[in-house]
Amino acid sequence: MQFPAKKLVSFTISANILILLLLLSTPFVHSSYNPLELVKDRILDSKNESVEKMSPKLSFEITVHGFLLWASMGFLMPLGLLIIRMSNTEKCGRRLKLLFYLHVTLQILSALLVTVAAVMSIKNFENIFNNQHRRIGVALYAFVWVQAFIGFRRPRKGIRGRSKWFFVHWGLGTGITLLGIINVYTGLQAYHEKTSRSIRLWSTLFTIEVCLITFLYLFQDKWNYIQQQGVVSRVEPVLPTHEENFTREEEPRIRPKNTLLMIMNK
Repeated sequence: MQFPAKKLVSFTISANILILLLLLSTPFVHSSYNPLELVKDRILDSKNESVEKMSPKLSFEITVHGFLLWASMGFLMPLGLLIIRMSNTEKCGRRLKLLFYLHVTLQILSALLVTVAAVMSIKNFENIFNNQHRRIGVALYAFVWVQAFIGFRRPRKGIRGRSKWFFVHWGLGTGITLLGIINVYTGLQAYHEKTSRSIRLWSTLFTIEVCLITFLYLFQDKWNYIQQQGVVSRVEPVLPTHEENFTREEEPRIRPKNTLLMIMNK
């Protein structure tokens, strides 16, 4: 990796750590309030909740926030995981390189969309992490950029530490994908509680998508094996059975005896 690329990665990581600190600093400010003021704020929030539910602007911002995180954690991240798994069975060097760069591109886009969604959350939403969806979201935001940093630090094959890097990168990527899928469901539930709108259609469509990607993830590495099962008889030679071998071995011994009997009868 060239030096400018390292500086760019370091700057990106530092900027996102700063944003993460901003995300976490707001609850601490609230925690310094007087307990009576906290109770008062909660009562006011509950009174204004119905007004916020009817606000078209808030509804639009929540929808955009949810779409960005679905595109990032619910689509691009699992798709990138599927593509890099497909490369494990690829033997063509050109297609292998194409799959690798496609994986990198999808993961970078996913990290950027997560950042945009986090900025929207800081700007437009309450930064009180009092539910599971928000807490998981903050953890995911940190893990995504840690994973990006690990990905840019990828050692070459054959170098010491490559196996450890691969295990960490694979484990963290798989964990982020699973946690992101869970957080999409918790986000849909939070959207339903905030807007009182039905989420059955979106939950069903997302479940179908997850099942399809999971099926392809488990199926694609068996595809070559399944194809080979149908062409074994065309490729491998047909071996004779034990009876055929016995007949072929006995034929040279029987023929001279039959020939001698025919001569004696004449």
